[in-house]
Amino acid sequence: MSGTAMWVTVGIASALCFSLKLAGYLLPASWLAKPRLAPIVALVTVALLAGLFAVQTLTTGTELVVDARLPAVVVAGVALWRRAPFIVVVIAAAAVAAGLRMIGWCA
Repeated sequence: MSGTAMWVTVGIASALCFSLKLAGYLLPASWLAKPRLAPIVALVTVALLAGLFAVQTLTTGTELVVDARLPAVVVAGVALWRRAPFIVVVIAAAAVAAGLRMIGWCA
């Protein structure tokens, strides 16, 4: 793909994302409060975050991998479940990932 084509694609994708975001703000709240739509609307954010979590934790490029990120996320999840302060969660997860990488268990 040439440089110009790439930037045109980025511009179109950006315009589409902006249009979608704008449509969300312009949509009347009464439409989203309908009994059939309310449960779906409530779960869309959770589904998107779960997908982002899975992609960022379990993939590298186009490959499925299990490396130091997965145990670090598990430790962070346990720390959050135990209601640890956020800085403790971050430090614990980083320490686990760094420790596993240091001993060579995970790339």
